[in-house]
Amino acid sequence: MSNTHTPLVPAPPRQRLVSKDGRCLVKIPTPCGKWRKWSTLRQDLWGLWLTLRWRWVFITFCGSFLLHWLLFAVLWYLLARANGDLAVPDHENPPPEHVLCVKHVTGFTAAFSFALETQLTIGYGTMFPNADCPVAIALLAVQMLLGLMLEAFITGAFVAKFSRPQKRSGGIVFSPKACVYEEKGQVCVAFRVCNQLGYPLQDVCVRAVLYEETEDQSLRQMVVDFLVDGLGLQTCPLFLSSLTFLHPLAPSSPLSSALQSTIHSRFELVVFLSASLETGSAYQKRTSYLLSDFQLKRRFTTETAIHSSEGHIFDTIPCEPLLPSDQQDKDCVVQIKGEGSECI
Repeated sequence: MSNTHTPLVPAPPRQRLVSKDGRCLVKIPTPCGKWRKWSTLRQDLWGLWLTLRWRWVFITFCGSFLLHWLLFAVLWYLLARANGDLAVPDHENPPPEHVLCVKHVTGFTAAFSFALETQLTIGYGTMFPNADCPVAIALLAVQMLLGLMLEAFITGAFVAKFSRPQKRSGGIVFSPKACVYEEKGQVCVAFRVCNQLGYPLQDVCVRAVLYEETEDQSLRQMVVDFLVDGLGLQTCPLFLSSLTFLHPLAPSSPLSSALQSTIHSRFELVVFLSASLETGSAYQKRTSYLLSDFQLKRRFTTETAIHSSEGHIFDTIPCEPLLPSDQQDKDCVVQIKGEGSECI
């Protein structure tokens, strides 16, 4: 079985808006300047955290706790210095007139160790706060409150980042190429989606937007409707193995106009897939197709068993020429790059 990818025409290289694995590649300019941009980001720290890469998340995680410990190590050290605890040679036998705030905090290293033990509730050994020092008790309460807030934020942020719909959808795979062929007397564009998650999804919905660059270099966007093979416009109730989505290339279709252009069309078809589990967990995945990603006169194979491999499901085979002249029964036939038939 052949799986040779035959694009419509050799298209000039261009930067994608969305990568094949769904990452947005557009860098939005900030007309108000960098300071205004950072001010806007500070107002949405939660959204900024969720969009960070994992390496920056781990750096932020470690850095936030280290800064917290260092801050309170400095405060405990300053408290011990202001109270005169650093000048006491023997904390086991302090002078009768001197009240220690924290026993055995004799330097910055000991203060850092005490801040660490307090935050992690390891359990005090020789170092512990003195109940006769109100300032130490107040500082201890402040550190515990701020530490609990920091731990709650970090824990919630990690859970939210792990549960992002895009990150859970690694087993949802789009076909690398889209096919253009005749289906039931109508020229269609089709792509296929494979579910490799190991469990079925439900309420599968696909939306697509065509981004086309005009002659004045402005970006025009148009909605393109795709039908689930055999179900029409309604959502697919169950996503087991693979689904094929079709778009009829009618004369009114914006995708038809883009494919029929006599020059190299600078367009990108961005596809969004949404699905869910019975528990309500959402799954989202997206990809994009450029002109070079469309194959003419090829269709996907029909051997789509549940246990088929990804490569087998996305295999394509040659099909009959698009709407031969002796079989035309439509009012209009879409012609793509000079191949096919004219309207009659």
